[in-house]
Amino acid sequence: MTDLRFEVAQKIVGLRRVFAHHPAFLRLEEQFRLLLERRRAELAADISLEARGIAVIGASGSGKTSAVARLLSHTPGLVIHDDGSARADVVSFQVPSPATLKFVGQTALEATGYPMFARRTEMVIWAMVRQHLFARRTLFLHLDEAQDLLRHQTPSALQSVVRTLKSLMQAKDWPVGLILSGTPELKDLLNHDPQLARRFYPIEFPKLFATADATRVMETISAYASRVNLSVSSNLNDDFSARLIHASDGEFGLLIEIVISAAEEALLARKDHLDHLHFSWHFVVVRGVSTL
Repeated sequence: MTDLRFEVAQKIVGLRRVFAHHPAFLRLEEQFRLLLERRRAELAADISLEARGIAVIGASGSGKTSAVARLLSHTPGLVIHDDGSARADVVSFQVPSPATLKFVGQTALEATGYPMFARRTEMVIWAMVRQHLFARRTLFLHLDEAQDLLRHQTPSALQSVVRTLKSLMQAKDWPVGLILSGTPELKDLLNHDPQLARRFYPIEFPKLFATADATRVMETISAYASRVNLSVSSNLNDDFSARLIHASDGEFGLLIEIVISAAEEALLARKDHLDHLHFSWHFVVVRGVSTL
């Protein structure tokens, strides 16, 4: 049994590495590559124009974080932050909590590879962030969970956040593009300032709908099952897909997690096919409900 569990665990690790393409990802990829090539062209021409940003918006479980990770790891020629390299085309970090501008600046500074040991003021910290982004030739700064920049902020603090974001994109010597990923609250942050909103291209990861997405979900189930040599039972059909969409609250990333969990149960049971009972197991054991 131990050998079986290890073998199944290896297969599930492989499944988790599979990236399920989403229409929103294709839009994200297209927009990012457009901005990237535009920035590279400006550098080649030795001109410095205001940068632009992308706002990746979706509910928890929508798959937006995985999409950004995939984008950054699979864009040809993109140099990601590496302690062994002076150059970092993209620097990425998660917005800390509490998301005070000073704490966010400290986190950004650490993400560039320059941890701060002495106490500094908020203004000095962000000046250091801009200096290090220039030193590393960083083209884009990615902030995950960016909606937290909005939460629990006083009006004056929120204005400081907006000014800081704009200053990064407007810097005369080295403008930096921004990728903000977060929940739908992120739209409130962008809409707080019309100038900020105009600098961002929104990419939304919408909910799935049974009427429009059931067939695509069924194709996704089949694709994941085939990766681990499982056939798909006839009781997994468009009607089942519609129920699965409802059970995952229409969130694509969460739906993928359920599919992987069901595949794991089928493999542990030594089955050669995937059926609705394996999905039911997920809801009984993992979620504590009686049925899908």
